[in-house]
Amino acid sequence: MTVTAPARVAAATARPAIRPPNRMRAWVTRAPLLPALVFMIVVTQLPFVATLVFSFFDWNALYPKDRHFTGIDNYRQVLTDPDLRQSVWTTIVLTVTVVLASLVLGLAVALLLNRKFRGRGLVRTLMIAPFLVVPVAASLLWKHVLYNPEYGLLNGLLHYVGGPQPDWISDNPLIAVEASLVWQWTPFMMLILLAGLQSRDNEQLEAARVDGASDWQVFRYLTLPHLRRYLELGGLLGSIYIVQNFDAVFTITSGGLGTANLPYTVYQSFYQAHENGLASAAGVVVVIGSIIIATFALRVVSSLFREEVSRA
Repeated sequence: MTVTAPARVAAATARPAIRPPNRMRAWVTRAPLLPALVFMIVVTQLPFVATLVFSFFDWNALYPKDRHFTGIDNYRQVLTDPDLRQSVWTTIVLTVTVVLASLVLGLAVALLLNRKFRGRGLVRTLMIAPFLVVPVAASLLWKHVLYNPEYGLLNGLLHYVGGPQPDWISDNPLIAVEASLVWQWTPFMMLILLAGLQSRDNEQLEAARVDGASDWQVFRYLTLPHLRRYLELGGLLGSIYIVQNFDAVFTITSGGLGTANLPYTVYQSFYQAHENGLASAAGVVVVIGSIIIATFALRVVSSLFREEVSRA
């Protein structure tokens, strides 16, 4: 039987139309997240906008009525003032040193903990403990229990072997701050790298062993290339947090002896000098630097997820 054109049109119009997506259902699904989104905007974005506005004003809290718009003069001072420029350089040196040392030590510990031995679970738990200590408590621990020249553990050990009794903080202030941060951040790097080690292809490793590859060759040509993304991730995440570190500098040296980083300089400008505009400009510089590092970190995380999905 032949179906005419009007019949075909009628049949097509009689078919049930595809229902459009239910927008109301989508909004109902997302509604529980709206309070959290509003809270995040109020707590993070509005203060940042206020800080950005303040950074364009010459505003001293001791003279609240004597404030005026100065444009980018505060940013120019942050980048050209010798003390502020020194704090930027100290922040860079502190971040690079702590991240590199933590990565190297974390990799060494991860390689050891990746081996099977009795009590491995307990050792892993103990190695994670420094990262769980409150930053201020960790800094106080290093300042009084280890560094104190009269009753500190380090000088106690040196006295036992007949060695010198140095004042660790006064003689090497920046190294003292870096050592405490390395101790605290090495477990974090170890966890990331240990996860990378456990995601290796065991068949590839066994094939390399059968072909006569040594431990160094396996590490150089198989393990290290596999851990490249994990090393990048650990370095970027560590940089985000250490760039903003304030606790160790404030607790151990109070920003003296050339250890004042940019966050501590922001604290000095705001709470001690009462220079709201200058402190806001320095804070914006810290936030911009953190955002740049976080952007690279997110790219590394997304690439790791893509690799894991492709393997699955």
